[in-house]
Amino acid sequence: MKKLKIMKKINFLTLISLVALLLFSVSCDDSIDTPQAGESILPERFSIDIPQSISNPDAVNGRMAGRTTEDLNGNEIYELLSLFIAIGEASGDLAEAVIGGIAVDVDRAFFLSYQSDEDGRTKNLEVIEGASYEGVDYEFVLTITDAESESNTDGGKALQVFWNKSLIKGVAILKPFNIDRIKDVDAGDAIYRIEYTEDSDQDYDAHMIVTIDNLPLANPLEDPYSISTLKMFVGRKGDVVDVFGNSHHPNAAFFTDTKGFNWAFVASGIHEGNIGVAEVGLPPGDLDSNDRALLLVEHSLKNVFTNQIQNAFPGIEQSLIDQYLHNTDAPGYFNSDGFIQGGTSPQTIFDPLAERLQDLTPYNPADIAALEVEFN
Repeated sequence: MKKLKIMKKINFLTLISLVALLLFSVSCDDSIDTPQAGESILPERFSIDIPQSISNPDAVNGRMAGRTTEDLNGNEIYELLSLFIAIGEASGDLAEAVIGGIAVDVDRAFFLSYQSDEDGRTKNLEVIEGASYEGVDYEFVLTITDAESESNTDGGKALQVFWNKSLIKGVAILKPFNIDRIKDVDAGDAIYRIEYTEDSDQDYDAHMIVTIDNLPLANPLEDPYSISTLKMFVGRKGDVVDVFGNSHHPNAAFFTDTKGFNWAFVASGIHEGNIGVAEVGLPPGDLDSNDRALLLVEHSLKNVFTNQIQNAFPGIEQSLIDQYLHNTDAPGYFNSDGFIQGGTSPQTIFDPLAERLQDLTPYNPADIAALEVEFN
């Protein structure tokens, strides 16, 4: 039920149902062989389920609309983090749903054209054996393009999936606009990439890396905290899930006119008991560093809020500052109901997760602001 709720909350993620319908319409063509049980070479999994304690699409329940930049407090910074993590998780769910929706027989290389039921445009689907992406070799690649747009800079590509059929490993790249020019007309150049492997070299049973580029920004007067780019690592070890990454918010501001902040974060959660712990830094979006202490300590939520308030209101009484500093201490603690408190552990069961955070470091904010996702 959690994944269904995520899809309902994030407009771009309605792409899952669109792609599923698109591929279902292809599979219903009598001229196309449909796979028999056990024949499919597609990966069975392509995402990692993150505990809802730290990945919550309902975290703010629309409360950010119309907020001024002075309204935020520590609670909402942490709550926004669980929303941003949910966006990254839903992107992984998107890739998995797309792959799971492919019903044509892909045990061989083939090519076909069909008319999309979604936007009425001709789409080309091709599967080839043997492909390379960013220097890594894969057994197969599936590509869907918008036929009339193949001369465009992006090649009209709507979807590419590179994968190995044995030990699950692959990359999925999706561009909603090229899948449905009607429903996703506002998606523009938004593009998603999900890397997933069960051959992790980082002491995890599986890990995925979600990268999102060119998300359309909301009107800053309505939502100054909308995301333009995001990169997030998710690693699963048994029942524990570690998450770290950054989201870039070019219009974000706190108390002053300074704009452009990065949510740099690390988090760890466990499905049993649905608890989680997270630490958030708010460095400038153009900060060029991957030093953990700089990102999460010097630019901690508490330090950034303190500096911003003092700059905006010179000579302000400390008692007034303290009102905004409530729940800004690190780390933040979460359960199934969402954010609990910052700084002090509610129970000892949270302590092992808090300890895991020390081994996690966000990405370089400048790299996130400048990242680009491209098709092969």
